[in-house]
Amino acid sequence: MKLGKVTSESAKASGRRYHDACGAAHGLDLVGERWALLVMRELMFGPRRFGDLKSDLCGVSANVLTQRLEGLEEAGIVRRRKLPPPASVQVYELTDWGYEAQPVFEVLGRWAARSPQHDPGLPISAVSVMMSLRTMFDAEAAGDLTARIGFVFGDRSFVATIADGDLTSERSEIETCDVVFDCEPAAVVEYVYGKPPLAQMEAAGRLAVTGDRALAERFQTFFGLPDKAG
Repeated sequence: MKLGKVTSESAKASGRRYHDACGAAHGLDLVGERWALLVMRELMFGPRRFGDLKSDLCGVSANVLTQRLEGLEEAGIVRRRKLPPPASVQVYELTDWGYEAQPVFEVLGRWAARSPQHDPGLPISAVSVMMSLRTMFDAEAAGDLTARIGFVFGDRSFVATIADGDLTSERSEIETCDVVFDCEPAAVVEYVYGKPPLAQMEAAGRLAVTGDRALAERFQTFFGLPDKAG
């Protein structure tokens, strides 16, 4: 029986296939091009417009982003569709299979955070922050807490739900949240991993908090970066 080839035309044309039956090797055939995984990351919380993707992927050119979206679409990882009126704009979104890659980002993120060369002070997108919170959440520190934490990043809002020793997050409205952080994505990273006092962050204009202030202060204790390797 002859095995079918499931590699995109772009991968064939590039001459960069590994010609290796290993699943990990084929995974790299599919998403190993520069920016491909980061495009997938930015789609993990739902559909995005081309301009929004380009804005949040610091340093990518429009031409390269177009190539990566086309390659991911050919591979069956991404699809595009037009939103109904009144939006009537084209968006890109992950397929059901594309969403199955979410654990890859969590494992890779935790592993790479142990690198002595990792710099958490570099630019970071809103989606990256929300995925980081899921990855680095300490269930033992949260105990039996049940809470909804809102985040407002400009014109976008997300909600992290803590329940049953787990943290899940989604792009959502914040009306029913117990506490809301209004800030730039980088300020969340600074607050939860750098551990400065909440009042200090507020005084510096780095973030604003509404709702349960005690919960906002406790929230900081639920996260930590892993020890560096070596």
